[in-house]
Amino acid sequence: MKQKLLILEDDLTLNETLVDFFEELNYEVVPVYDGEDAYSKIYESNFDLFVLDVNVPSMNGFELLKNVRAQNIHTPAIYMTSLNSMDNLEEGYDSGCDDYIRKPFLLKELHLRVKTILNRSFHHVNDEKLKITDSIYFDINTNILYNQNEPCNIKNKEAKLLKFFLQNKDQIITHDRIYEALWEYDEDFSENALRTYIKNIRKIIGKEKIVSIKKLGYRFTSQ
Repeated sequence: MKQKLLILEDDLTLNETLVDFFEELNYEVVPVYDGEDAYSKIYESNFDLFVLDVNVPSMNGFELLKNVRAQNIHTPAIYMTSLNSMDNLEEGYDSGCDDYIRKPFLLKELHLRVKTILNRSFHHVNDEKLKITDSIYFDINTNILYNQNEPCNIKNKEAKLLKFFLQNKDQIITHDRIYEALWEYDEDFSENALRTYIKNIRKIIGKEKIVSIKKLGYRFTSQ
């Protein structure tokens, strides 16, 4: 399962360059060219990261992220902009961004910032491979589960669910939070499907790792 980026950039050439660059690195990329379109896409789909230009048509990047944060959407965001004053920087962080890169920039530098932020969701772990048991680990870059160094055959939503559990270890996660994380805006969630996904994951990592909390949800235990 690829990590999914929303890239908002109204310069067609730069937008295309960024899309090609990140797709080569095995990301899924959704390109948009104005703020209103970006706002709609954010409600239609789940993303791992927003990469946002500021001076774009219809709704600038600062306004866009302020509106998104007001809706309790906490997806991390990087601004990329030619604005370089301290006031601009302060406004960017006040609107809810996680990082700010000034144009022009090297594509490699942007990628390093993207990787750093995506890894932060795992509590600043340095290792890209998260150990689950002595023989099982999850690669947070490729979203692939391994058992005895062999990739496991699990569905995309099962990998997405396992990643969500690993991001929220030892916490009770309600059914509603899981539905929001797993199913897109235009999809109908399924309780039966969720139970099946958990059953399939448990077969690999062990039933004791995912604890059912009656009438509430689940807890992934690190013990």
